[in-house]
Amino acid sequence: MSFFELLENTPKVFGFIGIFLLIGTIFAFLFNFGFKFRIVGATIFSLLLSLSSWAFIQSYSEKVTIEGAKYLPIVYDNGFDLIIAKADDDFPGESIEPTLEQLSRNLRKGSRSGANVKIKIRKLEKFSDGVSKPVVIGEVQKNVKMN
Repeated sequence: MSFFELLENTPKVFGFIGIFLLIGTIFAFLFNFGFKFRIVGATIFSLLLSLSSWAFIQSYSEKVTIEGAKYLPIVYDNGFDLIIAKADDDFPGESIEPTLEQLSRNLRKGSRSGANVKIKIRKLEKFSDGVSKPVVIGEVQKNVKMN
């Protein structure tokens, strides 16, 4: 069983365990068993696990990969409207557009307060020993509203 199949099944499994424990809790109170308060805690905990794993599945999204795109580390992110990724000196020119597209698609909708986010790819151009200047080689603007 893969991780994603396990992830999809956990709310159901914890939900069934919680329902089973709820029925046991009702019987424990009806017949005045000594473990009735312990089973209440187990019931609540299993139902809480079911709800939290369901919420995790709703918020989880896989990373988008686009053919021709290269991985670039994010070197600056102000958390609102600017993201800068660093390209190496030998970064191929034909990978700029797919990489920008991949970076923009991996932004979550509704994040960053609905701002227009600028995503830039930059590399450092050396002028002399120890002196370099950042040069933007690609830029895209994306609107991350909820719609």
